[in-house]
Amino acid sequence: MNLGIKLLVAEDDPNLGTILKAYLTQKGYTVVWAKDGEEATTFFEEEDVDACILDVMMPVKDGFTVAKEIRKVDKKVPLIFLTAKNLEADKLKGFEIGADDYITKPFSMEELLARLNATMRRSFNEDRPDKNVFKIGRFTFDYVHQTLALDDDIQRLTAKECDLLRMFAINFGQLVDRNTCLQKIWKDDSYFAARSMDVYITKLRKYLKGDPGVEIVNVHGVGFKLTHKE
Repeated sequence: MNLGIKLLVAEDDPNLGTILKAYLTQKGYTVVWAKDGEEATTFFEEEDVDACILDVMMPVKDGFTVAKEIRKVDKKVPLIFLTAKNLEADKLKGFEIGADDYITKPFSMEELLARLNATMRRSFNEDRPDKNVFKIGRFTFDYVHQTLALDDDIQRLTAKECDLLRMFAINFGQLVDRNTCLQKIWKDDSYFAARSMDVYITKLRKYLKGDPGVEIVNVHGVGFKLTHKE
């Protein structure tokens, strides 16, 4: 679920911020960590983030203020609040601003991950289909429904084939590092995982032969690039 997703985490506690960034990165997310509300607003303006985890009590700007500024420019990006308070009024205020979820400290990393994954499933499957449906030359790739369609010919894909193709599609025309693929999809960069990935790439190349302009280019020893020649 988390593949290719960039998170903005705004948390002023250095210990918790470090733990959140390390844990969510290990789970496959790309994490931008802001240490106060002002920095969070700046990062949101500069980075193409897919979801925000905002601590309510932060210096310079609190999480509610940051969320209001975010909602002025993006009505749909998922927002999850973190707070040490358990006041009903604060929760209601958060949801009125447009929060997707609200987590009270202390919380477990497993709870946060479960809530984040659930929020992202709702967001990507319903509100932001552009992140899941891609045009690749003459093909239409639907990540959610795991299909690769060329006219009336529809190829069903496995979960790993989908994850790999989506990573290439999100980074269309750009080099995708081998180790990044292995860590995010296989959670393993061993020799055997690398050989497995090569098998899946061979399968994807076979599926994409219907459009001769589409190519998964192997940049020797570095990674891969999905391209299309007119």
